[in-house]
Amino acid sequence: MTLAPYACDAAQTRGRRFDEPPAPTRTAFQRDRDRIVHSTAFRRLVYKTQVFLNHEGDLFRTRLTHSLEVAQLGRSIARSLHLNEDLVEAIALAHDLGHTPFGHAGQDVLNECMQSHGGFEHNLQSLRVVDQLEARYPQFDGINLCFETREGILKHCSVANAQALEAREPHGVARRFIDNTRPSLEAQLCNLTDEIAYNSHDIDDGVRSGLIDMAQLVHVPLFAQHHGLALQEYPGLAAAHNQRRLLYETIRRMLSAQVYDLIAHSSATIERAAPSSVDAVRGLPSLLGFSSDMREQSRDLKRFLFANLYRHPQVHQTRIMATRIVRELFAAYLAQPHEISAGFGVGLDGAAESNDTPERMVADYIAGMTDRFAVHEHERLTGERLLGSITGLGETGGL
Repeated sequence: MTLAPYACDAAQTRGRRFDEPPAPTRTAFQRDRDRIVHSTAFRRLVYKTQVFLNHEGDLFRTRLTHSLEVAQLGRSIARSLHLNEDLVEAIALAHDLGHTPFGHAGQDVLNECMQSHGGFEHNLQSLRVVDQLEARYPQFDGINLCFETREGILKHCSVANAQALEAREPHGVARRFIDNTRPSLEAQLCNLTDEIAYNSHDIDDGVRSGLIDMAQLVHVPLFAQHHGLALQEYPGLAAAHNQRRLLYETIRRMLSAQVYDLIAHSSATIERAAPSSVDAVRGLPSLLGFSSDMREQSRDLKRFLFANLYRHPQVHQTRIMATRIVRELFAAYLAQPHEISAGFGVGLDGAAESNDTPERMVADYIAGMTDRFAVHEHERLTGERLLGSITGLGETGGL
């Protein structure tokens, strides 16, 4: 496929932090993708929460399946916009590597624990994983990804953390948060496909869990529109035994509508702005996005999911327990650092010799845990199994 002049070209990458000879059969971005897939942090995503904990059902999304869905959507849209598919895939697969166990509950409490020590941001942690914590090569820490991949991974960053990164890496991946410039279009695209993916799959998981149902969803404009179109074309889906098919068909149509809207609106915006290069993109407002109508429909869907799924009493109960686990693990490891297993966290065996504080070392260790390892460690250190007392969500609820 021919790349647009404003797309990132692997042959013109701004390079890696440590120089390496090029691979004979792969581009620089393909090599990044392969390094990410083979990383320990990537494998752990299979046991990290998206919305529902790993033990709550075999068919719910995890951070790993979410990342794969983001990558699939990203590659499809990148192809239509003549962007670099390999770079989009690499960013998508790596964007959640720094997420804590127990999803946003784990992140929030770890940030509270780290407030006096620089805080905790999962995007910054994802960068830290690929730059430092993965220990796979004799020449350097991390997996030495290209600038463009690392820039896309750092989706959000506070100004204070950006300034700290800039001091260590002048004109590096954090510079744009200081200069208020934009990342590549490939990075912008991953932000949007992340949103499309979780909005859609959280509907599926929410209905499967029994916490939300179709009777509620038909009051959400984006869902209602495509639910109606599905029934109009396939009236037989109204039958009780076809409700799962109806849900899938509605979600499929919603996904397609968002993808086509994003492609059409972004293509028109790019055509008007006419950027001549990747550098030109950086100085312009964000060029990728939804139409105003689709953006409002997406916001309505997010509001519904926040009110009815993410804040559901059963999800909230799990969040309380998860919060307690992370907070008590943090305190326990600070008080008893010998309890940290050097063999578990890749790169932790050298952390004590680095410039990191004990608090940061503990945060790295906890952030790298899977849900079930965190539950196991908490039980080992405290004698309590908090999440084991919560009734799992089976496959009998909802559809």
